[in-house]
Amino acid sequence: MSKIQDLLKDKNDQIDFIELIRRYNWIIQRDFNCILSPDSDGFLCGLFMSHYFNWKISGYYDGKVLLINKNVSAFDKNCAFLDIEIFRKAVKSIGHHMLKYNNRLKHDNFDQFENTIQPNLLRSYDGKNHFRLKYPLATIHFLIAIAAQTTKIDIPDSAIAPLFFVDGTFQVLYSYPENVLNWLKYLKIDELNSPLRKIFMNEKQTVHSQMLLMDNFFRQRDEISEKNERGDRLRISTKQGDYFNIEKQSINNFRIEDSAKKRVIRFIKLLSETTCWKFKEENWCFENLNIAKFSKRDFTSQKLKLNNKTFENMIVQNPLSWAMTSGTNVEYTLEQPDKLK
Repeated sequence: MSKIQDLLKDKNDQIDFIELIRRYNWIIQRDFNCILSPDSDGFLCGLFMSHYFNWKISGYYDGKVLLINKNVSAFDKNCAFLDIEIFRKAVKSIGHHMLKYNNRLKHDNFDQFENTIQPNLLRSYDGKNHFRLKYPLATIHFLIAIAAQTTKIDIPDSAIAPLFFVDGTFQVLYSYPENVLNWLKYLKIDELNSPLRKIFMNEKQTVHSQMLLMDNFFRQRDEISEKNERGDRLRISTKQGDYFNIEKQSINNFRIEDSAKKRVIRFIKLLSETTCWKFKEENWCFENLNIAKFSKRDFTSQKLKLNNKTFENMIVQNPLSWAMTSGTNVEYTLEQPDKLK
């Protein structure tokens, strides 16, 4: 196996934020609706976009269940998915998973990611050749860097804890430092106006002070947690794909159960207190929801070997979303007819 330094030696490119915003101007528009992945990254993205751009959190999607405000469509021109890539040309989304298996494969329908902002695709990284170089941070870090091109973003010292916590970033920093540093350079952290500097180049933070911050944040998260329910996520489906923490209000009308809603709001308020991004509860939808269930599969359980043929066979099924979770496995979601509204 090649050394990571060898893999990175020619990776000196940097993102063109001007071109990205020109191409995906919707990411800096105000008053959008958005659908979140129901975990810490999704909640941070929703809180951030609600605070700075007055986005409305109109639903949640975990790959098996989609909850969406009855008055909103995922195909609306003013709606986007945050922290999950949607393989539909008419749907806007942003995420950070590894999506391509082999750049040499030319998929007839890959342009369905036309409205998707995706760091690995921007750098033409594929799983076969670049899996160890994949984007190592969370969607929120990428979103902050983009939004900062048009908006002044404030990152208080207290925000470091949740921004290190999300997606295990604090672990990734020390486990894969070469790749993290390369991506930070790609995101132009060397520019003095980059808000990422306050997170990753904060001279006030020693290793010990970081440990204290994380210890305190974990304790606060654990105070929200309950048995079988972590405080930093909203579980909306079971392993079998049935919906969870959801109750019916009336025919074809659903809501998040009160206990789950209270946990989520407590966690969002914790994120709000630490980031100083205002929690506008009126912008968050927890009831009057449509629900759709999907079929989520993975290569491992099907005993499939990840290669050009098996990946192409997945693509031609027109999955709604997917992610390479390792160099040998892909998790993907198949849409039932007329389910995504």
